Amino acid sequence: MKTIIGIDEAGRGPVIGPMVMAGVSADEKDIEKFKSLGVKDSKLLSPQQRKFLFNEIKKIAKDYKIIIISPKEIDSSLNSKDLNLNWLEAIRAADIINQINSEKAIVDCPSNNINAYTAYLLQRIKNKKIELVVEHKADMKYAVVSAASILAKVTRDNEIKKIQDKITQPIGSGYPSDPITKEFIKNNYMNYPGIFRKTWASYKRLAGSKKQKHLLDF
Repeated sequence: MKTIIGIDEAGRGPVIGPMVMAGVSADEKDIEKFKSLGVKDSKLLSPQQRKFLFNEIKKIAKDYKIIIISPKEIDSSLNSKDLNLNWLEAIRAADIINQINSEKAIVDCPSNNINAYTAYLLQRIKNKKIELVVEHKADMKYAVVSAASILAKVTRDNEIKKIQDKITQPIGSGYPSDPITKEFIKNNYMNYPGIFRKTWASYKRLAGSKKQKHLLDF
């Protein structure tokens, strides 16, 4: 009986908070149980559905792994000559695959260049005999990847809630397009340094415009 692991991320785009990667493994026969539970891409589910499925997935899974990647680690990767966000994802995906024993891995690909991403990922996987499937929108095609997307999304939401609980002002969703998040960054770019991805253009723009206003005040 083949064991398959699915890997996906949540929180790739936000300017606030971590990115979360998750891997879920299951025997082939148990993947149907995910489908019958209603497991699908986390973006197609309500927060309540995701929370319910989060616990049910862990009961069915043979194994699972969740990695929280801090804004600091993301910024370090983007400031590095050798790394970018895609390569950081690949490194963390390989970490998950190396920690969970399986014959097959299905990975949701963030890169436009699937071949380059697959090659980079393979270099870092210890089991060279593993069957590797790397596809765009794998979270919509494969239930085991959908399961991983749910674990990642619920964990990311929980991390955002932890941040919000420590701050009196609303931070919004953390996405650059969110007006509440924009306003929060404008007023707090110097505060709470650990929560911001400072390499994001949206952060630099909002922080920069605020700094210019301060200079004009003198």
